[in-house]
Amino acid sequence: MKQDPSKSRPIIQVQGFAAAYGGRTVLKDLTFDINQGEVFIIGGGSGCGKSTVLKHIIGLYDPAAGRILVDGQDITAAQGEDRLGILRKFGVAYQSGALFGNMTVLENVRLPLEEYTAFSDAQMDIIALTKLRQVSLEQAAGKLPSELSGGMQKRAAIARAMSLDPQIVFLDEPSAGLDPITSADLDELILDLNRSLNMTFVVVTHELPSIFRIADRVLVLDAARKTMVALDAPDTLRDSSPDAWVRQFFNRQATGEATSASNETATAKSAGGKI
Repeated sequence: MKQDPSKSRPIIQVQGFAAAYGGRTVLKDLTFDINQGEVFIIGGGSGCGKSTVLKHIIGLYDPAAGRILVDGQDITAAQGEDRLGILRKFGVAYQSGALFGNMTVLENVRLPLEEYTAFSDAQMDIIALTKLRQVSLEQAAGKLPSELSGGMQKRAAIARAMSLDPQIVFLDEPSAGLDPITSADLDELILDLNRSLNMTFVVVTHELPSIFRIADRVLVLDAARKTMVALDAPDTLRDSSPDAWVRQFFNRQATGEATSASNETATAKSAGGKI
């Protein structure tokens, strides 16, 4: 059973956010919270700014307007050790996996530990193997990324993202390039880690099967309106969103099909019939 987000405290608060590139506004007026322990999806159509929001939250870019609070601290204003402290709360797995090809899987997972801790080699190996075990990849510790399947590479990237025990793990299009079975297995891994570790996951995706399987809530962006158009549980957005485009998106309807359904609904309402 998925958690009730209303019972959790916000761990990320985005307030009045806007993003711009080269003086051109690409997103505006975003205000939302991400709760501790939930699986939060950033979704929407192609080019709507999903990855842009993620990159701003993790501090790769500064917003054109607004604030981003992480555990109550403003990442947009923090500097020096304060900023590093905030960044240590994050783990990130990028769409391609971004594993170093000349390093073994174990060495890839160990890398953040080498950079940010004073653990001994033996301690780092134990931690890295523990993370690989959590993603069912311990047997591949000595392999190179090129020897892994696409799904295994994604799991290795998640293990590396968890190596410093972050509070929040960000996944950018984790199912991209995977077959349906491997994608479903990855969904189950995310749910298992979320439940067993109470780890917050922020996932960028437009894959509806994954969204309906793992999401507590979905933030929906729209490229045409350059802003957020919905935020709720996926079932609610599919069945009863007041925004017609959002219902079309979550019901995976072609434009003509959605228009026909909308006309039928309007006719039923005007006739006083039940819908």
